[in-house]
Amino acid sequence: MSIVLYHHPYSRAANMIWALEEVGVPYTLRSVDLMKGEQKSPELLALNPMGKLPVLTDGEAVVSETSAICMYLADRYAPGRLAPALDAPSRGAYLRWCVYPSAVIEPGCSAKAAGWAYKPGQAGWGSYESILATLEAGLARGPWLLGDAFTMADLLVGGSLRWMVRFKMIDPRPAFLAFLERLEQRPALQASDARNAAIRAELGLG
Repeated sequence: MSIVLYHHPYSRAANMIWALEEVGVPYTLRSVDLMKGEQKSPELLALNPMGKLPVLTDGEAVVSETSAICMYLADRYAPGRLAPALDAPSRGAYLRWCVYPSAVIEPGCSAKAAGWAYKPGQAGWGSYESILATLEAGLARGPWLLGDAFTMADLLVGGSLRWMVRFKMIDPRPAFLAFLERLEQRPALQASDARNAAIRAELGLG
């Protein structure tokens, strides 16, 4: 069965093209018109009750949420290459970094940008400074989060960091910019950017 990615270039599904290109398996894109609210259609709500993108189907399997999609693809189609083996010592660190963007980076940076008042000890993401310091420490071993091997964790962290830096929601520290520069050299990311750009042009989006 062909993998189907429900997609719009101005949604988180854009990064899932990158994930699919890294994995290297055939896939089909199903365009979802966000302006018309198609993400709230009965078809999409049956796949993801949140009515949000991305959603990926693989035969009878249905996966939503970016971290879950990336981990699913790596474990199913690129084990040992984009994901450490189940019994590998690095598996724990890999899983932690896979969920770090959605659980820590994005809510923490959004809280700072919005000026939310909260107690770091009571928030799952802690303080803004601890978020950045932890990420800097993780990148220090380099070139990737697990050392020499690029994994889906780098894609997930890099995808969030790329967006946060672009919209000035996170301090552009040298370690972060160097990491993003390494990611820009990956053919899969270049292919993903080109495909998303072509889709934007086709849809008449700026």
